[in-house]
Amino acid sequence: MRLVVLLSSAATVSASHTTVHLIAAALARGHAVRVVEPWDLDLDERGRVQLRAFVLDGLAPDRQALVELLQSRSAPRRLVAANDHDVMLLRVNPLDTAVLALAQIAQRAGLRVLNNPVGLLGTTHKSWLAALPPDVPRPRTIVTRSPAVAARFASQERQGVVVKPARASGGRGVGLVHGDPDELAPAFDAASRAGDGWVVVQAYLSEADAGEKRLLWLDGELVGGYLRVRSAGDFRHNLRRGAQPQPTDVNDADRRAVVAVTPHLRSAGVWFAGLDLIGGKLVEVNVLNPGGAHFTTIFEGVAVGERLVVALESLPPLSAADYQRGRESLG
Repeated sequence: MRLVVLLSSAATVSASHTTVHLIAAALARGHAVRVVEPWDLDLDERGRVQLRAFVLDGLAPDRQALVELLQSRSAPRRLVAANDHDVMLLRVNPLDTAVLALAQIAQRAGLRVLNNPVGLLGTTHKSWLAALPPDVPRPRTIVTRSPAVAARFASQERQGVVVKPARASGGRGVGLVHGDPDELAPAFDAASRAGDGWVVVQAYLSEADAGEKRLLWLDGELVGGYLRVRSAGDFRHNLRRGAQPQPTDVNDADRRAVVAVTPHLRSAGVWFAGLDLIGGKLVEVNVLNPGGAHFTTIFEGVAVGERLVVALESLPPLSAADYQRGRESLG
């Protein structure tokens, strides 16, 4: 298999990143792997997508050594055609609409792109989860640009609300408001500035005190997951904000949520996602560059990188329908 991995920046990769777990597993299984950054995509005079790629073919599957090669930009470089490969994995966060446009061009020419770039435009916005049918369990949620609408919703939630950007990650611009109307305005403003202006206001779940689960969803099946327990003095469960990873279990409520959201992920062309659950309810769906392989591997003994590569090897040939998947979800 000839694999292209498109990531946000080679300079910021870590041996614990899911992307690096995947690259190492692909090399261990004898596949050709090329790594590309967003600014290394071109369109030639014939309308073909070209890549200035780091070529990792034949290297040892040592995650730390691969990280050092990529961070130092000392891996061999080569100009290659996107469509000379079998699969392109999009691992770019934040969303880059130029990358999505070029990925769609390569996809129309016959390259398998995962997750589907057409579906990503919708599923990466938190309004996607909020708009799913009521059988998908999630907290009461609105998405708005109006502070007045947000205040009216928050006044109905006795346990408080979480206020967050509709398009952002890593805990940026996320606030917790417990009943005090004077706290809502600055939280709303911070969330608006951290994202695209749209703000998610979501009922606070008391079960959050026990942590937030990150479950890895792969083409309709759960690979595993772990629990993130927030640090003292912070309500957020992001590892970047000091939260600690712990082992977890998957209970019946979690399974019901996964079963309910699965057809919607598939219809949007999502192949791999990170599902964040609190008390059996989905609070976020991560489809851009979902993480979690490292701690799932440690706590559950599941070689997530290898599971991903084996799943890629098992994918059936592309059909015409694959190129169109996700359009319905975008209208």
